[in-house]
Amino acid sequence: MTHATPIPRDARTGRLALALHLAASSLPVLPLRAGKGPFGNCPTCAGNACGGRTNMRTPGPCVCRRPCHAWAAATTDPDVITSAAWASAWKHAGVVGYHPGGAGVTVVDLDDADAVAWARTVLPPTRTVATTRGEHWIYQGTMRSANGVRPGVDIKSLMAYARWLGPGTGSLAVLPEVVRALVVKEPATVRPAPRTVTVPAPAGGGECRHRTPAYLERGIAMAEQRITDAASSVHATAYRTFLAVLSAHGRCGCLTEAHITRLFTAAQAKGESPRHCADAWTNARTALGM
Repeated sequence: MTHATPIPRDARTGRLALALHLAASSLPVLPLRAGKGPFGNCPTCAGNACGGRTNMRTPGPCVCRRPCHAWAAATTDPDVITSAAWASAWKHAGVVGYHPGGAGVTVVDLDDADAVAWARTVLPPTRTVATTRGEHWIYQGTMRSANGVRPGVDIKSLMAYARWLGPGTGSLAVLPEVVRALVVKEPATVRPAPRTVTVPAPAGGGECRHRTPAYLERGIAMAEQRITDAASSVHATAYRTFLAVLSAHGRCGCLTEAHITRLFTAAQAKGESPRHCADAWTNARTALGM
């Protein structure tokens, strides 16, 4: 994906020209409505005539010869982009969309200032693109897409589409485990676990090798707040939070019993038992191969 490629001046004169330019840079594109929704890009589906019920995982029940909805319509083929079937869609399109997974990237869609503040504390720096209310953080690599992984945060990668809002700033970083962990659900069957939790001994005087002590402190504070703010599904929230903390700091030896106690205390204040906290922590470590 070549987000940093400058857009020629003539591409700015129309969405179709922009789409062709992006497609030439191996970015699969599609037209989106002003409200960010996709078009049915063929006569059979024009005006939502097919009911918009196409299954994007396995195309159908739409009878089109090729997928024509949402991310499945995204293409780099200039003949398709300029075809008569797509002409009306480009005429009425509000924005150019693209398929992040098809371009080998993942977009962390931060929908408001609070989500952006969280990302700046927890996620490694990468290429960022300003949106109307927040930012897109773009990483090299693909994963399962999911909406609402935390307040104001969506993940757009495989089988999803995003708006093209410009090349952004910064260099692409490799998709980190802390982002992958956001869509991991705790297994329904919980393995028996001891009530006590053993963590790696602190290394480097307790300082994280790739971050500062202040970064770790902010991360723990944000994790406590995330658990405290949970209005429902406290157990699942605690598990995902433990997973994110371990993803960021579990392998560098900077976590101490005091940090873990703070997380457990926050979870127990929301009704979790010590055993459930220990089980969730152990399952998170197992999921990460720790």
